[in-house]
Amino acid sequence: MYINKNIENLLSFWLIIMFVLVSSIIVVGGLTRLTDSGLSITKWELFKGFLPPFTSTEWNVYFNLYKQIPEYKLQNFNMTIDEFKIIFWWEWAHRFLGRIIGLFFFIPLVYFIFKLGIKKTKPYILIFLLICAQGFIGWYMVMSGLVNKVDVSHFRLSLHLTTAFIILTLILWQILNLKIRLKFNDSFIKFKLPEIFIFLIFLQIIVGAFVSGMDAGKIYNSWPLMGSNFFPNDNDFYNLFKISAFSDPSLVQFMHRNLAYIIMCVYLITLYFVISNKLTKFNKTIIVLGLILLLQIVLGIFTVTSGAQMFIASMHQISSILLVSFSVYFLFINNRKN
Repeated sequence: MYINKNIENLLSFWLIIMFVLVSSIIVVGGLTRLTDSGLSITKWELFKGFLPPFTSTEWNVYFNLYKQIPEYKLQNFNMTIDEFKIIFWWEWAHRFLGRIIGLFFFIPLVYFIFKLGIKKTKPYILIFLLICAQGFIGWYMVMSGLVNKVDVSHFRLSLHLTTAFIILTLILWQILNLKIRLKFNDSFIKFKLPEIFIFLIFLQIIVGAFVSGMDAGKIYNSWPLMGSNFFPNDNDFYNLFKISAFSDPSLVQFMHRNLAYIIMCVYLITLYFVISNKLTKFNKTIIVLGLILLLQIVLGIFTVTSGAQMFIASMHQISSILLVSFSVYFLFINNRKN
């Protein structure tokens, strides 16, 4: 579709800012989880929560609300208000970024709808609806940790994280649509290998969120074995084929590890296909993708062996943003074959 060059530049600038903001909230969300800060704000405050508490009275209101939930009663009962403020700021920053993303997306979207019409802005409207849904999913996740549990549901956490990556992917796809004019008229990577690769990456994000939600990275802090065996010592292999396996920390860590090996195998098959078919136009892309994948695996190993040390675990999540982004780029340029 034809878009005026000035409008196209504005669209690109806007989408790049949104990509940075969504990447930032994924990082901050990961740190919110790593610091166990996600339940520090126990109320859904769409507008009131835009500003943090300023007075002692306001701080005490938030702290007293926190004292009513199981996480405080069972785990943090000795917490002081100064310690509470630390976890509060992480969750507040996460929610604040969410509000900023909503505003920064909505206001320019109205302008672009006015300039381009509904038809040309449908992809951006879809992204905005997902951003709105993501806010509700976030609160749906928090609700699961306010009653009878000291943590949020790892299933809801996974849904929240996966939705964030879907939003990031859709934004990046639109940026690439505007910025990249390449068209591959001859050879391309067949057998849906780029599609399979990115599908496995997203599957890994889902399982990785399970690991994070159950603190499964803090057990079996050895590699390549889990304890003294390849399969976790505390489990039977047949348990892997039960639905309950997705709520078993050691089995979830096992899945996460082995999905990484499968992803690496798919990458190597794709690399072989590129080399054997002399698809030289993909050489740089496939090499960079492999380096990012290797970095992600190494950081994953260090995360496990360090007992999910905060800095390393956060770097592991940051590298996942790079991996998803470059996988999307890889898929995009392969699809430009007509």
